[in-house]
Amino acid sequence: MKEQHQFAFSALLMLLAVAAGAFGAHGLRPLLEPRMLEVWETAVLYHLIHAIALLVIAALQMQKPGRGFGLAWSVMLGGLLLFSGSLYTIVLTGWRAIGPVTPLGGLTLMLSWLLVAWAGYRSAA
Repeated sequence: MKEQHQFAFSALLMLLAVAAGAFGAHGLRPLLEPRMLEVWETAVLYHLIHAIALLVIAALQMQKPGRGFGLAWSVMLGGLLLFSGSLYTIVLTGWRAIGPVTPLGGLTLMLSWLLVAWAGYRSAA
């Protein structure tokens, strides 16, 4: 995906994160038990943090084209979708069988941060 498209897509992920936060606070709060609301809030928090990070990584990719930041961006996107997406799914559907996907998403996010560090190191060299 081109850097400009990564940046635009990251901004749309921010829009969705804000919408998910508002939906949880105003639409789901009266419908969910407190524990499930906490799960939703965790999904939104990680969604927001990593969507911001995706914006930054896309900007870095525009400044320093190459494989490193692009790979980090893709892996982080996958981690965000796995982690927050599985939590959103659990809360909205009650389908807890998807639960094992959440830690896989967390590991993917950790890997993406390692790739960001590697890309940053490589781009400074």
